[in-house]
Amino acid sequence: MSAVPTPLSEFVAAVPDRIWLALFVLLFGLFAAYLVGVINRRLLTRAGVPEVIEGTAFERTAREFDTSTVRILAQLSSYFIVAVTIIVALTVADVNYLQRFWSDVAAFLPRLFVAVIVLIVGIVVGDKAELLVAERLRGIKLPELGVLPPLVKYSVVYVAVLIALGQVGVQTIALVVLLAAFALAVVLFAALATKDLVASAAAGVFLLLRQPYGIGDEVRVAGERGIVQEVDLFVTRIEADGEEHVVPNHSVFRDGIVLIRE
Repeated sequence: MSAVPTPLSEFVAAVPDRIWLALFVLLFGLFAAYLVGVINRRLLTRAGVPEVIEGTAFERTAREFDTSTVRILAQLSSYFIVAVTIIVALTVADVNYLQRFWSDVAAFLPRLFVAVIVLIVGIVVGDKAELLVAERLRGIKLPELGVLPPLVKYSVVYVAVLIALGQVGVQTIALVVLLAAFALAVVLFAALATKDLVASAAAGVFLLLRQPYGIGDEVRVAGERGIVQEVDLFVTRIEADGEEHVVPNHSVFRDGIVLIRE
């Protein structure tokens, strides 16, 4: 019976103290990573994040893989703690031949973690912005407005990508040039896509101020004859024979108005 503990005690004594300390750090870090993941998931849930991002493309994609955005963010925080724990454990264990490699990893890991978080948040915010803009523009029946929701989404995502690239060491001057080029492209695209919308808005301001016709008047506008049902900043709605015609205000301003008196 006395022969059993002797080899065990010799083995324990032969292992350096730093190895036991590194093992303790590793076990403690794994527990802390699990705890941080659980706490973050509950905090994000109680903050109402799942309800806010419900219906976004990123959330739908996550659901297809039997997960969620909140769970992904919580797991990323856990993985970050695990990675830091491994680096600290290796440092405590005094693994000399990997010292420089792990020091570089330790410096790069936080930036990579922030970059991933920024990218995910940017995608989710872009999806949510697209839904909100589309909801606000749903009542305006102009084809040109269809490009605005995806334009807003990809603008947010693009900025998030630039910030994420900056975190992992991409040169700042390159980011500034790319952002300036993107902003110029957005302005030019928006000007081309919304020129009729701007013209309709300008004509709508004139019509609302001067009121050459009002609700209930029978008119002929842009080849359409009927009773005016509504005049807003962008369009004039005319009803005739059970049909509703939506006429852009720039067409009204360009083609003229005929008031029918019978």
